[in-house]
Amino acid sequence: MKSSTALGIDIGGSHITAALVNLETRTIETGSWNRTRINSQGTASEIIAAWAAVINEAFREVPVAARYIGIGMPGPFDYEQGISLMNGQHKYDALYQLNVKTLLAEKLGIPPSQIRFINDAGCFLQGEIFSGAGRNYQHVIGLTLGTGLGSAAYHGGIAKDADRWCTPFLDSMAEDYLSTRWFIKRYHELSGESVADVKALTARLRTDSRVQDIFNEFAHNLATFLLSFIQAESPEVIVIGGNIANASPLFLPAVTLELEKNNIHLPLCVASLGEEAAILGAASIWNI
Repeated sequence: MKSSTALGIDIGGSHITAALVNLETRTIETGSWNRTRINSQGTASEIIAAWAAVINEAFREVPVAARYIGIGMPGPFDYEQGISLMNGQHKYDALYQLNVKTLLAEKLGIPPSQIRFINDAGCFLQGEIFSGAGRNYQHVIGLTLGTGLGSAAYHGGIAKDADRWCTPFLDSMAEDYLSTRWFIKRYHELSGESVADVKALTARLRTDSRVQDIFNEFAHNLATFLLSFIQAESPEVIVIGGNIANASPLFLPAVTLELEKNNIHLPLCVASLGEEAAILGAASIWNI
């Protein structure tokens, strides 16, 4: 690679987010952030053209020879070859079995070798390792706690999707106990009242003692879940992100205590980059 800059891209189900990343300072270039809605159920040519328009805008002052692109792409996807395997997911079905790398390169007028892909679930952790809470560690596991449960593992190179959301847990699976819907369901079970999300629940902390009880229960569940994850990956640190992490003072100390009872002494760090993590993570695959 002959550039100190790469374009980081996060492909979502209804949007593309892109920004130029300075690989030397490990920061996003001021003013380069662009989030644009995409019709993910359009034709292949429409999708590629829409992505290319955003990319060309980001690169308007960058010479073609220096246009390096890292893309965080949802799976299933052949990340090495650039072939989409998404089918029947109500997003990007038109790209099924097409070589996205080649199609996009042709549309952009650059060699396919200047485009790389990374699993979107690993992007969050990759970014935190590149420029955030996981920096300077070689063995890291990460969780995103929010609407769903994301998990990733890093052992040098590129962070991988750990795919532990569906791990059997209690009477169901992990995501049913470690996501926003569990908090909403549990509070309703205890109080008969409804809350919209975890932020709304924390607003009741001072007036309803059941709220801290719920976070204590969540901490126990999270620590129990982490035991097998830690055993499998032997990390040096655990990075916790997602919207639920905004309430980390209410549960992380209890998680740490539970792990210590099991003779596990690891730092639990709250992710520091927010939505920038995926962009930084995608671009950083040009820094490896």
